[in-house]
Amino acid sequence: MTAEGKAVTTPASPPLTERQEARRRRILHASAQLASRGGFDAVQMREVAESSSVALGTLYRYFPSKVHLLVATMQDQLQHMHTTLRKRPPAAEEPAARVAETLMRAFRALQREPHLADAMVRALTFADRSVSPEVDTVSRLTTAIILDAMGLDAPPTAEQLSAVRVIEHTWHSALITWLSGRASIAQVKIDIETVCRLIDLTAPPESSGSRRS
Repeated sequence: MTAEGKAVTTPASPPLTERQEARRRRILHASAQLASRGGFDAVQMREVAESSSVALGTLYRYFPSKVHLLVATMQDQLQHMHTTLRKRPPAAEEPAARVAETLMRAFRALQREPHLADAMVRALTFADRSVSPEVDTVSRLTTAIILDAMGLDAPPTAEQLSAVRVIEHTWHSALITWLSGRASIAQVKIDIETVCRLIDLTAPPESSGSRRS
């Protein structure tokens, strides 16, 4: 995943009508429900279409493949997380501690739905160039979550954005190793807290510990 110091945007496309947006919401809900029950293999396009009450051809117009659908599902889940985190921001004083707290809260949200988390991560792993816009949006959402937690008073520096990229990579890798049973939650917490220290190392002296009002 890559980080950019910009607001989260979606690829340019005609805006959806209210009816189309409602249909898309049903599709994403059905995808998440199926994935929660059985993981990646349980998300079959025909079953998603039936569960969301849309024609199979219509489903494919929204999402050309299961990978597109599950990456969009992760985008949707991250947007919900971002909204929740903004309502209850981290309380720590230092930026690094705030980011670590935020990412662990996001991690624990995924931990509560391990089959869904595994399905979404597998989709990101399988994504090819045709899914690049959706993958980029997931990355920008992750970046936005981290930058919000940092609470900067000024635009991030190049060094800070580099640190954010490393943090994103580590968070994603930690999620994969946990899902595969190769890391405990305790180890994930240690790794996240360790990599988040890069934030304090790259912060300009006058902005260290600052928070956005």
